[in-house]
Amino acid sequence: MARYGMLINTKKCIGCYACRVACQRQNKLLSDEAFIRYEEKETGTYPEVGVETVPLQCMHCEDAPCVSVCPTGAAYKGADGIVGVDHGRCIGCKYCMAACPYQVRVHNHETGTVDKCRFCTVSAAETGTKMSTCVEACLTGARLFGDLDDPDSDISKAIVSDNAQPIAGSLTKAKIFYVR
Repeated sequence: MARYGMLINTKKCIGCYACRVACQRQNKLLSDEAFIRYEEKETGTYPEVGVETVPLQCMHCEDAPCVSVCPTGAAYKGADGIVGVDHGRCIGCKYCMAACPYQVRVHNHETGTVDKCRFCTVSAAETGTKMSTCVEACLTGARLFGDLDDPDSDISKAIVSDNAQPIAGSLTKAKIFYVR
């Protein structure tokens, strides 16, 4: 079975929000819900200063703290390595939100449940669309999605050639890699 992951090249990201809007639309999120958030980091020194846009979303961690603290088992890791949420089991306790070192979980004030990036697996299964709508929407090609266990996949090759790393090193064994 594939072990899915994503590469985000912050050198190419322009912070246009196309990935976020596509995600919100694909997942039918409320206007104040977003599975992708952005941080901006200043780089360089005067007079050569720049701004790096860093999109953050669920890292689909191998050692997912959100899964280990969930009292109902609503947060889980599937056989494909994707961290998911069983909304029928979620009681909205927000333990997963507190445990997530990346702060990328979102509370839905209408349902009371907590949600997060799904790599679009739910909507893809229901509608037949491609997984990871954010990758398709990216105007600059800053995102790649694929099988991390396939050495011939585009994502595996790019991780090696660009020396991409998870944003927090090996903290949670994240499956989102960054080129910085």
